[in-house]
Amino acid sequence: MLKGEIIDYIRALARTARLMSGYGWSERNAGNISMLLPCNGTEFPASAPKRSFRLSFDASELNGRVFLVTGTGEYFRNLALSPKEKLGIVRVKGTELELLWGFQNGGAPTSEISAHLRSHAVRLRENPAHSVICHTHPTNLIAMSAVHSLDEREFTRTLWKQCSECLMFLPDGVGVLPWLPCGDDRIGAATAEKMRGFRVVLWANHGIFAAGNGFDDALGSIEIAEKAAELYLKTAHLPIRQNISDVQLLELARLCKLSVKEGYLNV
Repeated sequence: MLKGEIIDYIRALARTARLMSGYGWSERNAGNISMLLPCNGTEFPASAPKRSFRLSFDASELNGRVFLVTGTGEYFRNLALSPKEKLGIVRVKGTELELLWGFQNGGAPTSEISAHLRSHAVRLRENPAHSVICHTHPTNLIAMSAVHSLDEREFTRTLWKQCSECLMFLPDGVGVLPWLPCGDDRIGAATAEKMRGFRVVLWANHGIFAAGNGFDDALGSIEIAEKAAELYLKTAHLPIRQNISDVQLLELARLCKLSVKEGYLNV
């Protein structure tokens, strides 16, 4: 029997996945979520681990850490229907993951597990409160990556100028990666490298990775960036009569006591 706190985390993850699906960001089995749990695995039956999964890299930096992760091939809209099949709780042991709970009937961790674990390791060094990582396919951000420069400074500046909240909640901007094959260790390593300076990383023509101190925090960052991308796409082809200037962005940052990405404002 799982402890109440862990059950709450499972429910919160399923709720977050359902929201992403409702937004239209998780077509078919798209997307994956992971959370670093505040436990060491002793809370689970003595019979655990039940199975193990081989990793494509050595995750010894995370040895002993326990993660709640979504399963490969699972539909976000269905996670709450059978969490014991569609979710798993795993413990890191070098190049393996030990299964402590879930993934019944042969389930396995998301194919993007490399990107998740590598990014968790980086974000824990950057901000130990960042326990959740979400990956999904926001429509407007993906569309924007097709028509906008992929220079992350220019991409970030365009987003910031769409609405005040974008700078307020993403003062470190948005990291940008060119298209890479999904489910490959290359994209995992590249994402983690970007996570050294950004909590949100866009995969061009694919989707987005976001870290946060909880499910709402991580999802909220994606929502903010997606709204800014939507505003850009709705107005970029029109004569722009006003937007937020760099001077105004700096004023906003000072009022909110924000540390804005160095060199991103022309002031």
